[in-house]
Parts: sequence; C-alpha cells; structure tokens
Amino acid sequence: MRRDAARNSTRKSPAVLTVLASAALGGCASMHGLSLAPGEAKVLVGPAVRENRTPMDPVLSCVAGQLPGLPTKPLVIAVGDVRDYTGKYSVSEGNAVTQGGALMVASALGKLEGRVRIAERFDPTIAERELGYTDRRQLGDGTVHDLPGPSGKQTVPWLPYYGGSIAASDYYIVGGITELNYDIRSGGLQTGVGSIGPKHRTYTQSVAVDLRIVDTRSLLVVRTVSLTKQFTGYETGFGIFRFFGSDLFDINIGAKGQEPLQLGIRAALEEATVRLLGAVARIDVGPCLANAGWGETGAAALSDLGPLVALRSPAIGDPFNGLPSAAAPLGADVQIVFEVGSDTLSGAASALVERIAADAARGPVSVTLLARDTETIEPAKRTALTDRRLAALSAALARRGIDPASISIIWRPAPADTSLPSAGAGLLRLAQLRIS
Repeated sequence: MRRDAARNSTRKSPAVLTVLASAALGGCASMHGLSLAPGEAKVLVGPAVRENRTPMDPVLSCVAGQLPGLPTKPLVIAVGDVRDYTGKYSVSEGNAVTQGGALMVASALGKLEGRVRIAERFDPTIAERELGYTDRRQLGDGTVHDLPGPSGKQTVPWLPYYGGSIAASDYYIVGGITELNYDIRSGGLQTGVGSIGPKHRTYTQSVAVDLRIVDTRSLLVVRTVSLTKQFTGYETGFGIFRFFGSDLFDINIGAKGQEPLQLGIRAALEEATVRLLGAVARIDVGPCLANAGWGETGAAALSDLGPLVALRSPAIGDPFNGLPSAAAPLGADVQIVFEVGSDTLSGAASALVERIAADAARGPVSVTLLARDTETIEPAKRTALTDRRLAALSAALARRGIDPASISIIWRPAPADTSLPSAGAGLLRLAQLRIS
C-alpha cells in the first residue's frame, strides 16, 4: 500500500507542476475577447492605444518652456534623412534597427508645444505634385477666382499662384543610427541535477546615433552630436526533463525581458535633438537634461553628463559640445567652446561647469576657452567678446560657490593681435585660465 501511494504521489507531482506552470503563463497577458460587429467571432484585444512616451518627455517639456513664445518668430527646422547605417539585417527578422529615424526626430520637435515650426522636407511629394498641377492650371479649390487680364477682369476656376508660399527653414537636422553592438557583455548560471535545475542569464548590447544640425542658407554645420546607449536583458528559468514512471515530463518555467531597442533609439534621437536645438536657439539645456525619467539611478547618472554619454574625440575632446579632452582628465585641462559671436555657455559647457566647481574644491583646475575658426572679427570687438565670455564663465562658477578672485588669467591675446593660435579641429584658442 505504501509503495502504491508513493508511486501515485510521484505521478501527481509533475501533473501539479504542469497545472501551476499553465496558471503562471495564463497570468502573463492581460487580454479579452471583443466582438467588433454582430455575428462576428470575438477577437483578442489588449491594452488601449496611448501616446508614445519616452524617458525624454520631461526634458522636451522643460526645453519648450525655455524657448520663446509668440509674438517672437519661432525657429523653422526641417528634418532630412536620418538613416540606419548599421547594416544589421537578417532574413528571418528583417532590419534590426528602425528605419524611421527621421520620423522620430520630427516627432521630438513636435513635442515642443509649437515653440519650433517644422518645415516638411523629408517627403514633399504631394506638395510638389500639387504645385505642378497649379503651374498647369489644373488645381482648383471648388470656387472661382477673379484675375486681372489684358481685356479686364477674368473669372477662372483654377487656383492662381504667384510664388513664395513655401516657408523657408532656418536649419535642418540630418544624420543616422551608426552602431548596433550585440552582446558586448553577458553572463549567467545554469545548474541541474537529474535534468532538474534553474538558470539565469544577463546580456548587454548598445546603439549609437550621430546627428548634425545645418544652417540652411550657408550649409555650414552648426553642431554635431554623437550619443550612445546600452540595453540590458535577462532570462531566468527552471526546468524539469525526466521520466516519472513510464511518462516523460519536459517542463520549463521562466521569464525574460529586455529594454525595448527601438524605444531606446527613439530616446537617444530625442536627446540628440534637444542638444542640437539648444545650440541654435542659444539656450542652456543642461538643467533640463537632469529631468530625464530614467529612474533613481538614471537621474544620478544624468547629473554626470547623462546615461546617453556624448562620445569624445581622441584628440582634444569633442569640439561640438565642449567636453574635455579624452587624453587629459577632468581637473587637468578643461576645454570650453563658444559658438560664433556668442557669449553664452552651451548646455554641455554648463554641465562641465558643475564638474569644474567640484574639482576646484579639491585642487587647481586649468580651463581653456576656445572659439570656432569661422569666427573672424576685428581685434577690438574680439577683445570685448572675450571679456563677456570670461564674465559669463566667472558668473556661472560664482553661482556654484567659486570665488571670482580665485580665477586668474594665465594667457590671452594682446588687443592688437590680428590672429589667434590654432587649437586644432577647426578651433582657435581664446584664453587660458587657472582656478585655484
């Protein structure tokens, strides 16, 4: 009797596990049946449609608050081709990276509450076709129009066009998704005794985006930005594969998940758009970037130039966002770039000021002020502009507890100097400071 009871217990255990596994899997999804028309079979429907939100939404809202509203003329920005340059493709799943980068950048601009006007340049096919109809006097609006003619006023059913109805853009954004690195780090554990045991695995991959904003009239690149983001996934499980009596049971229970790749790309493109917009609108987006909704650990990381870290040049640092040299550690020589004719600190430069102030509390810091080599102004005006730039940096440091008296000028050009020394990578050296 005892032997039969043990055998029955052995047979019931896997059956109970099977029921439990089915119940667990059934609780993973929230769906219900809905009949969309009388007489139709029910179809499964899940959660409702919602706005496509990202961790960068608070940042975009913050930046919109800094941009001037009416009656000031808003910036008109167009979006060109933002392509997938990774080349990652599989026959079974297609392109690994979204092909809609330009659409994501346009949507990011659309989240700025109308403070930026968007000029359509990505797909103007319909507009160009209708302009062609208008040119051939084929396009109408359902009414008649009075036009002056050689024999007096004439009434026509087609829409007259005198030119100049298409608004010009001030800047346009182009670039692409340039990196997709699979499995840059992975690890895990799987054990089993008698084909029974747990497993746990983690893996990490990353993407990078490179965008630039261009002056439409001069075709000069105003700013470039390169951002990268990592994604982490996990997989856990418990499995049984063995015979119970004459029956074979193969049961696997587990879960896996990963931060959505395309959502992360959208967030990276949104942050790149914010940084580029800050350059042309001459606003400090650094404090707004601290509002990104990456969670508690993400907020701490954002205070240290964010989880989307701007890539640095191996030479003198990224001249487009004022990051320090990769060869010189922060605290040794920090390089801050001012835009042409501007005495305002960029968003990235403002983030650097925080680090400079923290390092200055521990020891001396050397700071080099740089300008674009396209900034060609006469010496007297250059001297006055450099004075304003020095004052802006001094005021920013003073707000962070650095006494202006501790800032000394080691070098700056004489007022009569007609040229500035080159700092490489299209930059000129304006002044060298020491903060003690």
